Amino acid sequence: MANTMTIGGLAKTVGVNVETIRYYQRRGLLAEPERPHGGIRRYGTADVARLTFVKTGQRLGFSLDEIAELLRLEDGTHCQEASTLAEHKLRDVREKIAGLQRIERTLAELVQACHEREGSISCPLIASLHEGLINGEQRTPRN
Repeated sequence: MANTMTIGGLAKTVGVNVETIRYYQRRGLLAEPERPHGGIRRYGTADVARLTFVKTGQRLGFSLDEIAELLRLEDGTHCQEASTLAEHKLRDVREKIAGLQRIERTLAELVQACHEREGSISCPLIASLHEGLINGEQRTPRN
């Protein structure tokens, strides 16, 4: 499949919007093919592969800047640098998971407190939100 697809065909093949492709082109993540005199730009399998790489990277939590860096390293000779980027992303993901687990515990405690409140005038969930309590600790807003 040589360069046979229009931008619309490329978008449909990869499952993205045409404007997404244009945005990626402006960001330098995807090359913009030459437009033949009076013709339409055409895209091929290399463009499908490149867009698939970008979308897969995003699903793994990489930012577009990080994906651009991975694309720079894609010749296969920079595995250590790519691994370092992935290790940083893994650390970030683990920190987010730990944060979500803290939120889950707090919400579970508050829901349980709501169910046990028999006869209480105030709702424990609403009260702790007003007090800024998370896991029994006072949290002050950051400026």
